[in-house]
Amino acid sequence: MAPNLSLISVNAILILSPADGTRILAKYFHPPHATSATQNPYPTAKEQKLFEKGLVEKTAKSNNDIILYDSRIVVFKAESDVMLYVVGGTEENEMLLWHTLLALRDRCIRKKDSLADNGLCCRNITDKRTMLENYDIVSLAVDEIVDDGIILETDPATIASRVSRPPKNEVVGMKNLDLSEQGLLNAWEFGKRQLAERLRQGM
Repeated sequence: MAPNLSLISVNAILILSPADGTRILAKYFHPPHATSATQNPYPTAKEQKLFEKGLVEKTAKSNNDIILYDSRIVVFKAESDVMLYVVGGTEENEMLLWHTLLALRDRCIRKKDSLADNGLCCRNITDKRTMLENYDIVSLAVDEIVDDGIILETDPATIASRVSRPPKNEVVGMKNLDLSEQGLLNAWEFGKRQLAERLRQGM
């Protein structure tokens, strides 16, 4: 019998609070053409919460970074007061899942280090509160790493180059824009003058 070949490697990426098992971020994946063998085993929120609660209880007592839970390979890492999980099927490569987890940790959670000054998505996001405040960046990073269960990127520098906040000086510049009616008319007139000047120089 031919093996079931699929690019779908990740069933779920979870960021949970180990204290009470509450969800910070949870993304479950299944192929759009799912069959009964490949469909998401946790289709409802109730089933997902039950799975997450059991997972937190199981990993709280574990000294390893990888376990088999509910017929799924789960790699996980504790960071401050959050737990990161990458869940895959039993046929998946554990090292690939582990590198996916490290990519998430290194670009969204880990503190700034000397080797990655320019690459961090979110600097110093090491706790639940800060992560919730920067939820948009964390969610975008997850989307850059995994799309519909397919691992797209595990290089932290590449992920960080795609997911980052605008530089502060650009944000300050945006605050000085005059978006009133008169300000927009002035910008329009300035643009017309610049265009006319360039056309004259080109002739």
